[in-house]
Amino acid sequence: MDTAIIREIQQKDNTEVASVVREVLVEMGVPKVGTAYADKALDVMFETYNVPKATYFVVEDKNKIIGCCGVAQLENFVGNVCELQKMYFLKETRGRGLGAKMMEVCLKKARDYGFEKCYLETMPYMKAAQKLYKKTGFEYIDAPMGNTGHFSCPVWMLIQL
Repeated sequence: MDTAIIREIQQKDNTEVASVVREVLVEMGVPKVGTAYADKALDVMFETYNVPKATYFVVEDKNKIIGCCGVAQLENFVGNVCELQKMYFLKETRGRGLGAKMMEVCLKKARDYGFEKCYLETMPYMKAAQKLYKKTGFEYIDAPMGNTGHFSCPVWMLIQL
């Protein structure tokens, strides 16, 4: 039985969440500029998502945060579209089905907020993540939407909610 739980972020989680995201980005060899690594919001995720129509979730197992992901209005875009943001799981966490559960939770929240579509950006070599996104119903699109500041992420995907 898996002991992990998915819950909304709390302010006390900020440091641990930033550490998880940065650890995964370093492991994956992701550039630090033009990606989530350099986001100012990364150190204050609770505050960043403490706004209307935005929620960030953590996966906690045995009092340790092992993964995270959120949804929020797509920045610099006119339309009823949210973005799946900062979905990262520690290496030892992968393969437990938690990514699929997290996607289910995040997309349900996006639907609850009334969004019509959900957008995401990723890296070409994050094949396992793309496989999960495709299995969930995301499809590749030819160009970025909005302006997230993640100019180093050249893979864009979208799902109808």
